Amino acid sequence: MTGNFTEADAKTPLPSRAETQSISIDGVRTHLRCPQRYRYAHEYGLQTGDDEPQVARLELLRTAICEALRAGDVDTLETRSLDRFADRWADYGEGVHSRAQRRHERRVLEAAIRAYVEVIGADHAECLYATRASGVDGELVGPDLPLRSTVSAPRTTADDDEASPLQIDVPIDYAVLEGSSFVGVRFVPTAAHLRILRYRSAWDGDVADRFAGHFDPDRAEFASGLVATLLETAAALDGLRTLRDRLDLEDARTCRYVQVPVLDRNRLTVNPLRERVETSVEPVDLTEPYLDHHTFGMTHEHRNQTVDDRLRQVATAAIAGVDEEAFESRWDRIKRDVCPTCPYAVCCTKYLSSEVAFDG
Repeated sequence: MTGNFTEADAKTPLPSRAETQSISIDGVRTHLRCPQRYRYAHEYGLQTGDDEPQVARLELLRTAICEALRAGDVDTLETRSLDRFADRWADYGEGVHSRAQRRHERRVLEAAIRAYVEVIGADHAECLYATRASGVDGELVGPDLPLRSTVSAPRTTADDDEASPLQIDVPIDYAVLEGSSFVGVRFVPTAAHLRILRYRSAWDGDVADRFAGHFDPDRAEFASGLVATLLETAAALDGLRTLRDRLDLEDARTCRYVQVPVLDRNRLTVNPLRERVETSVEPVDLTEPYLDHHTFGMTHEHRNQTVDDRLRQVATAAIAGVDEEAFESRWDRIKRDVCPTCPYAVCCTKYLSSEVAFDG
């Protein structure tokens, strides 16, 4: 465990009662893992920096690709992306042990760009340019293109019956009209956090069971990664529907949410003699495992009421602060699954008190 903390402004500051309440989807994900971790990261604004190299590399790729998508034609997308990346790489500093490693890391990222363009990027660029040519007035490319989902949350007043909108911010990297679907795309480092969502194309069965199991106090299951991804999907789709309606995209009958892992080391192939690096990219459409086909059959919208309700509950709980009783009931699972790798464990009073106890 590490504990190199820096005091910084919280990315998601707690709003005053007079302001509109809002929370980032990253805050929702963090609270779902551990309310105490949410407090340290999002209320107190303590940053650990443990993931900085991976985050910085992902930022390089996302920025380069998005800049390339904004201008030019489909045929030059790869060249433009690599050029934008090269410009940023020249000013990029990272603690590596040698120039050879730096060259290798650059080749890895360049291979990821080529794989993205080949698998999905060129097709999405073509869709994006066609959408722009149709006269759509609005930004479709980020990075961090903001989507906003709104749920109803209790107000922090004496009147428990009052409710107010709670805004959940979900950033994506770009959105394209692909056929009859409005598709939101987010670059992620790997697909590890997706768990079985990578291999399941339906809500019914394993996905629904593990989602329910995470919230069942009688089960030892702790599937915060899977649950958080489904909550993110719900918020992203709601935000995409809002954006679709605002842009008057009448041809977009449905919305979809896709994540593209671009830093998966397990997909690398390295030839050290020829100094060649190749990788592959496998986009994951999270809409299908989220979609409740029963609801879809009645509403023709990609919705899942079970997940949507949980999104509202978790986001509301995060804004309200730590519920000590609920936290205590989940503590054993949190300590087992979260604490061993949590950078905040070194200053978490709950964890420290559980580790240091006296008999008698």
